[in-house]
Amino acid sequence: MKDNNKAILYISITVLSWATVASAFKLALSSLTYYELLLIASITALIAFATILTFRKRWFLLRSVSRRQWKTFAIAGTLNPTLYYLVLFKSYELLPAQIAQPINYMWPVVLSIMLAIFARQRIPVVKFAGMAISLVGVAVISIGPGQLTGANLSALGLTLGIGSAFVWATYWLINRMNVETDQIVSLFLNFLFGTLWLLIMAPFMKIEISSLKGVLAAVYSGLFEMTIPFIFFGIALKKTNSPALINHLCYFSPFLSLFIIHLILGENIYSTTYIGLALIVGGLLFNEYIGRQVEQKNIKRRF
Repeated sequence: MKDNNKAILYISITVLSWATVASAFKLALSSLTYYELLLIASITALIAFATILTFRKRWFLLRSVSRRQWKTFAIAGTLNPTLYYLVLFKSYELLPAQIAQPINYMWPVVLSIMLAIFARQRIPVVKFAGMAISLVGVAVISIGPGQLTGANLSALGLTLGIGSAFVWATYWLINRMNVETDQIVSLFLNFLFGTLWLLIMAPFMKIEISSLKGVLAAVYSGLFEMTIPFIFFGIALKKTNSPALINHLCYFSPFLSLFIIHLILGENIYSTTYIGLALIVGGLLFNEYIGRQVEQKNIKRRF
């Protein structure tokens, strides 16, 4: 049964969760390495998903996962959480939160390009305009602070921030193979393999976890970045009559995040960050509305 009011409530929880995590990442990274942050966060998420499976009595669903799907989940878990968050957290370690956070939102642009290359999905000409707008936004965020303050941002950090979008888009493509699997089972298996890879890496990493503040921030990241928002986002999509609205409400998250970054971390938000983020989101929304309308009109003309 559809219930749009509950859908709005659930997506609000999702948006608020994602809006706070950029600050949590930086708080954790002030006393933990990016690997330590991910290890704690990933274990937290794995325990959370296991707990949900227990309370919902869904463990039996693992029996229906085929051998081919187990292999797919092993690959997906390598991408997310392992590779994606290692790249993303290292980017956060090297950049201000206000820079690292919005750059990651270019992943839908990357996904469109990858779908065109690997799935042979044609990109309508009009959508190149929206993609160009988003890419200009990334450039404004990357170059702007240097123009305003003379301070140069880490080139490696920027590269990793953009790279994380490529990793997430790749994960999205791989994970489509498991779309019929129960959402919680799918997330549990991703984090099962992801945590396994991180534990295998542990003997080769220097681990010195001694900060309670860092641990708490990492646990928070595991819950409010990797667990809670995905659960409530999925529920919101099931409850709503307008999935597009639910998806678009998520774009409030990065703007709200800038306010929280300023409040919690004390970062002075550059005007170029606001402008760049507005361009990134504006380009994505342009393709969702204008691009889709033009594409539908072109289809009707053919028939």
